[in-house]
Amino acid sequence: MSAGIPLAAIPPDIVSAGDYERYAEKILDPCIWAYLAGGAGDEITLRANRAALDALMMTPRVLADVAGGHTRLTLAGEALSHPFLLAPVGWQQLFHPQGELASAQAARLMDAPFAVSCMATETVEAIAGQGGPVWLQLYMQPTRAETEALVRRAEAAGCRALLVTVDAPIGGIRNRAQRAGFALPPGMVAANLPPETPPPALKPGESPVFDAMMRAAPGWADIEWLTRLTHLPVFVKGILQADDAARAMDAGAAGVVVSNHGGRVLDGAPAAITALPAIAQRLKGAAPILFDSGIRRGSDAFKAIALGADAVMIGRPYIWALSVAGALGVAHLLRTLREELEITMALMGCRTLADIRQADLHRP
Repeated sequence: MSAGIPLAAIPPDIVSAGDYERYAEKILDPCIWAYLAGGAGDEITLRANRAALDALMMTPRVLADVAGGHTRLTLAGEALSHPFLLAPVGWQQLFHPQGELASAQAARLMDAPFAVSCMATETVEAIAGQGGPVWLQLYMQPTRAETEALVRRAEAAGCRALLVTVDAPIGGIRNRAQRAGFALPPGMVAANLPPETPPPALKPGESPVFDAMMRAAPGWADIEWLTRLTHLPVFVKGILQADDAARAMDAGAAGVVVSNHGGRVLDGAPAAITALPAIAQRLKGAAPILFDSGIRRGSDAFKAIALGADAVMIGRPYIWALSVAGALGVAHLLRTLREELEITMALMGCRTLADIRQADLHRP
């Protein structure tokens, strides 16, 4: 089981993220495709993410003067030309021989921050060496010393921010991948993590979930410790409750990411877009809000920004593009999404991202 052979050029009929999906399914090994495309359990939340975005209708404002419009913003103290970020996706050498290095090259070309997964197959130093804005995604490690070692490496490598994922202290039940027999290829390891140590043996009556896998699960005190530990801005990813968003701010976070992990952890969690308005109302602009889980079009980004997000993260779509055409594919996808967003803004009478907040969205 390995990555497919990427195409030497982008086929002319690839004009959207969905077109990359069609090609990627044909190129990738079926087991790898099942791992990438699948969600948790019966994939209720996976489907809900798209259904909820599709259900949002946009009522245009005509004859608006949008000359000189743009998609620029400032995020984590950095000026960006558009609001698309590459979300953390692990094991990218499954999808392309260059893995995260190709994604980082595309991110640099398209001025997009790249959130490097804790489960990356390349070192954070090598990825940051590609020259683009890099964030490091963290899962809190079994000990604070191990977490601190990762943070110090990120700082030394020139990472611009940390993204701590809090909604997956244990993995979701990935039935589609299980049915396909997915397993990591021999020799593929997380390049930035020490070798895993086996958990202690369970005592009679103990639960493998509660007494083993969740034994070292982080709490709010760990987020407070992390934000004090580093000078880098810390974003908390995996927020669906307004109370949790406020608590993240109290713990020192620089911002939050509204996300249900792309439907890959808790099946039955709400579509992420439905949680966004309440979180935006609670934070009232006090900190940036990122959104992910289901973004496939520039118009999806428009909808998320209209409901309170400052920027959006894309996950599966750029991995489809990576699988099909490497760095060129990822760069082309980012350009396509930005162009789709600009066209949507123009048709909706919005000159800047700030204008989108006044957009007229409704559900039929």
